[in-house]
Amino acid sequence: MITKLLHTRYRVADLEKTASFYRDVLGLEEVSRFQSPRGSQIIYFKAPGSEELIEICQYDASGPVVVGPDLTHLAFAVDDLEAFARHAAAKGYPLSDGPIQSGSGSTIAFIDAPEGYEIELIQAPQP
Repeated sequence: MITKLLHTRYRVADLEKTASFYRDVLGLEEVSRFQSPRGSQIIYFKAPGSEELIEICQYDASGPVVVGPDLTHLAFAVDDLEAFARHAAAKGYPLSDGPIQSGSGSTIAFIDAPEGYEIELIQAPQP
């Protein structure tokens, strides 16, 4: 039986540019970096307060990376969406959609990672 989610993998063409985005824009912690036995270059990241890891992988032998529109995304909680948007824009990554208020009262927005993967940002309703 499955006991927990361990990690999610995203394959990319430019490992260092993507790593910089996850570390410097999103503020994730780089947990480990290594080369797999088959030759994949892998970096694991972790979000504060989460156990699950995000695996960023460059494996050129798999061919070009093609990210389909609206195929998949990661969602992160943020405490101040406006402050995050200013920070990300200053790093060259403006919001790609939003912010908008959801039916639950949360404020959501999206930002595109370097390879085209979408990142959702969710700020809980303010009291």
